[in-house]
Amino acid sequence: MLATQRSATMSLPLKWEFPGGKIAPGELSAECLRRELIEELGLYITVRRTLPPHTHSYHTFTVTLHPFVCTIASGEITLHEHAAFSWLPPEDLHTLDWAAADLPVIQTYTDSLKAAIT
Repeated sequence: MLATQRSATMSLPLKWEFPGGKIAPGELSAECLRRELIEELGLYITVRRTLPPHTHSYHTFTVTLHPFVCTIASGEITLHEHAAFSWLPPEDLHTLDWAAADLPVIQTYTDSLKAAIT
């Protein structure tokens, strides 16, 4: 799984997250992800499936994440906003210092993998 580390100047500095961004008016969540990954990382993706959205309230703002399972169609990772990136197998995701909003997404994804095995 691809994780990106927020820069020191972003809110939630140096926390790890799944890449993405704010949905523009009239934009579908999958379109937003495609646009954001091109802008932030230089990646063109194919959306494979949707995971359930999750809303998290921080002290000063609330965010709703619309996660997707994707594959890279083309491009090379170039960090335009983030400090770092990492490719991790699902069992190693817990080793990073994640933004709190992303933790339920990790749980949902790993639970879906376990359910697919049984």
